Amino acid sequence: MAPDGHDIFGEETQPLAQNMEPIRDSVDDHRESFSSISTTSAILEQLNDKATKDSVHKPYSDEHSDSTLRDRREEFDLEDGKYYPPTSVDRKAKRYLWIMGMVCLVGWLLAAGLFVARGSYKHASSKPHDPAATSSRGSGHKITLDQILGGQWRAQRHAISWIAGPQGEDGLLLERGDARNKDYLVVKDVRSRDSNEHSEHTRILMSQGSFRVGEQFIYPSETWPSPDLQKVLVLSDKQSNWRHSFTGRYWIFDVNSQTAQALDPSNIDGRVQLASWSPQSDAIVFTRDNNMFLRDIKSGSVKPITKDGGPELFYGVPDWVFEEEVFAGNSATWWSEDGKYIAFLRTDESKVPTFPIQYYLSRPSGEKPKPGEENYPEVRDIKYPKAGAPNPIVNLQFYDVEKAEVFYMEIEGDFEDKDRLITEVVWAGKNGKVLVRETNRESDVLKVILVDVERRTGQTVREVDVNALDGGWFEVSEDTTYIPADPGNGRPHAGYVDTVIHDGFDHLAYFTPLDSKTPILLTSGKWEVVKAPSAIDLKNNYVYFIATKESSIQRHAYRVKLDGTGMEAVTDTSKEGYYDVSFSKAGGYGLVSYSGPDIPWQKIINMPGIGEKYEETIEDNSSLKRFAAEHEMPIQIYQTVNIDGFELNLVERRPPHFDPKKKYPVLFWMYQGPGSQSVSKQFTVDFQAYVASGLGYIVVTLDGRGTGFVGRKTRCAIRGNIGHWESYDQIAAAKMWAKKKYVDANRMAIWGWSYGGFMTLKTLEVDAGETFKYGMAVAPVTDWRFYDSIYTERYMHTPQNNPGGYDNTSIHDVESLSKNVRFLVMHGVADDNVHTQSTYTLIDKLDLGGVTNYDVHVFPDSDHSIYFHNANKIVYEKLTNWLINAFNGEWLRTVSPVPIVNVDKRKKKSKRMIDAR
Repeated sequence: MAPDGHDIFGEETQPLAQNMEPIRDSVDDHRESFSSISTTSAILEQLNDKATKDSVHKPYSDEHSDSTLRDRREEFDLEDGKYYPPTSVDRKAKRYLWIMGMVCLVGWLLAAGLFVARGSYKHASSKPHDPAATSSRGSGHKITLDQILGGQWRAQRHAISWIAGPQGEDGLLLERGDARNKDYLVVKDVRSRDSNEHSEHTRILMSQGSFRVGEQFIYPSETWPSPDLQKVLVLSDKQSNWRHSFTGRYWIFDVNSQTAQALDPSNIDGRVQLASWSPQSDAIVFTRDNNMFLRDIKSGSVKPITKDGGPELFYGVPDWVFEEEVFAGNSATWWSEDGKYIAFLRTDESKVPTFPIQYYLSRPSGEKPKPGEENYPEVRDIKYPKAGAPNPIVNLQFYDVEKAEVFYMEIEGDFEDKDRLITEVVWAGKNGKVLVRETNRESDVLKVILVDVERRTGQTVREVDVNALDGGWFEVSEDTTYIPADPGNGRPHAGYVDTVIHDGFDHLAYFTPLDSKTPILLTSGKWEVVKAPSAIDLKNNYVYFIATKESSIQRHAYRVKLDGTGMEAVTDTSKEGYYDVSFSKAGGYGLVSYSGPDIPWQKIINMPGIGEKYEETIEDNSSLKRFAAEHEMPIQIYQTVNIDGFELNLVERRPPHFDPKKKYPVLFWMYQGPGSQSVSKQFTVDFQAYVASGLGYIVVTLDGRGTGFVGRKTRCAIRGNIGHWESYDQIAAAKMWAKKKYVDANRMAIWGWSYGGFMTLKTLEVDAGETFKYGMAVAPVTDWRFYDSIYTERYMHTPQNNPGGYDNTSIHDVESLSKNVRFLVMHGVADDNVHTQSTYTLIDKLDLGGVTNYDVHVFPDSDHSIYFHNANKIVYEKLTNWLINAFNGEWLRTVSPVPIVNVDKRKKKSKRMIDAR
């Protein structure tokens, strides 16, 4: 499902596709797990009666409180036995006992004083968090669900808006609303960002955080300076549409006069979908009501570029499925570098079927219902192409600014309209060349087309059939980077850097000239580049990128010369690390973000050997460091497991003070979407950490076949039958864990959200209660014919070409599901990503099969993230309590249950026993 992530909950709530990040995250709190266990059972467990240990289910706890001892004494008081009256102790014996007690006390105090004086003692909170720890130190607080839901475990991160200077200056920052600046919007040199004095590059763009236009006060939601820094495009009154898209009112703010005017003075209140500056700062192109317009800055005129846009025809902006699965953004408009042309998508979704989303409590449209219709839900109809259904038809068109003319080119050998996905558009210099990346509908044939807009011609310069190569697919990539010619600097021809498949792994290649089919390979080896390249330093011919060279669960930054030589690390590879870098426009500086395994931090640095050394820490997360030291963190054991010859990454989260002599329940959590990764060296305290630390359960995550960053052989093994090998791997790993001496094989559960929800149900279906007894699925797909075409067909082909695969991958064997002890399904009713059609259809199959060993909770008006009206908190509290009840044995079924009629009599008997104590 689309690239994205969900704030604090890692991958749990992520849409099915990931550019990750990431990041989406999660958490919950411990409820009455012990209350359902009888006092007698607790006593017997403490007396090491093995038979009772195996039958009593309680969360792990290393505390032995007085109350527990009191319970033990009180329980024995209830036993029937002979009464022995108390006897007194003689005076001499009492004196002897007092003397011995005082000697012991003095000796203990002396020893304790010496221990502290020598500095041998350190409270747990004074010891820093150790991510490599294999055992717990001291004692500390438990991680709670409220902490995680409240964001207390979220590392502070800062984003930097790098901006190019009007004369190409590097290392400039755009700061908006920064408390260190007295002005609202300021451009600064990175080296003087903390100085109150202005440097030669400092420029105040907006002095105030609001301004007046006529009688209206305008409060900016977003700002975009013009390339020459003379004006600012301002968005106000922002309203979200889908995940990435929004509408609002736009204004042009003049830096010199500190005044503003409407983007379109003739339609001040019109809601604009997208607006962007020309590279020459002399015009703004924008889309309103799905039509495109051009605003000339000097004359103030607004010219229509298109006129026939409407509800089913989009210009310059993507429709729902291209926004969600291709661009991960709201723009389908690209200015040429010289500002002479505008490329844009024309998206026709007239043949795409409609899916209704119902809102029972809210009205996202903002419109009031007609009188008498207040009690009807608001229905939003989405043009949503499900697998096998007609896709929107996309064509790349161009606008000649000088001639005010729209045109397009027919490309020989291009895909048919119904089979074309346009995934990337890159202008190649100032001579009218543009690179267009296309795939077929099933995303396994790639074509790179070179278009010459001045000659109005185009040709396919590269074509790769990856299905024939390794049976896999192409993920959407928007990182292709144009490299201009510079003969004096070793670049005789223009070219571009792209990610290619080399020996089964993703690597960087430099294609030069632009129509070259044989590239210069920049990287190679049994590791992969990640969303590369990150930046290009054209002056020094460096290509910067993030890669898994040290380990598939780490990330480090590297650079290599454009001729493929001189590869070196930018980050410290002598230690484990998970890094990302946001580079300045010319690649001379970077915001380095360290995400783990230790406490995250951020620094701004200049690249090695580029200018005078500069390094500044902008975030060390000192408060999080103290917070972690005060808490008992799960013990994380990273390893690989071999399943059918595939080395798969796995992490086991053990409870603090883990005791290998005990028997622990085990929860498996996974996301498992194609190309995703859940096992990594990032510092993460999420719902899984809470379950391990707060509830005392073991939590295991396996990245099975189909996941990313370990090579295409592992990744592409699942194609055409998703869910099959992934569930096989989860079950195989669970069987390994069930054999471990410290695991209670009768208390094993699995859970996931989104793709992870699908995987939970598929694993329960395949396992049929043999290994996993319980499962929790949130927002699951249950039949891939119900999900969107672009994502699904990438991994499954179309239903027309693979009907058997779709049958196999659907959740259909309800008899096998009935063999589990119990499972839980939760879903947001207004989920525009994974429709509740999936959950409702599964319920119908369960009804027809007479299967009742499940619980369902739906959330009105909640989308895929499930937030509406306190829903997110309820989700995690339900997961917590449901899991505790499962591992406490509350869901165990009784064969031929008999009604208990005399409940009152049982209660009275219980009360008499309590009173007798």
